[in-house]
Amino acid sequence: MYFVTVGKKPWIMFCKTPSERAAIALTEKQMVQLLKRGQEMDDWQVLAEWSAEEFSHTDFMSAMHQRNEPEDPKELLRVLPAALRQKLSN
Repeated sequence: MYFVTVGKKPWIMFCKTPSERAAIALTEKQMVQLLKRGQEMDDWQVLAEWSAEEFSHTDFMSAMHQRNEPEDPKELLRVLPAALRQKLSN
């Protein structure tokens, strides 16, 4: 899977999946956000958020490189390290 990088405020980095159902973004505070598209074209909802120190946006995109884009954006969370997935589920 690949990502398309676009400029989108307020994020300092914003990359959409090929279907544009999901995106990975980086905030100024170095927080990575996994987003899903809402009802409107520019409506993005945060599915998960974690520190870039724990798992960077680059690590996330690299982990998805040889995978197909899932239908459900929540399935993208499977590439996160087990400890981070556990932390996010609490």
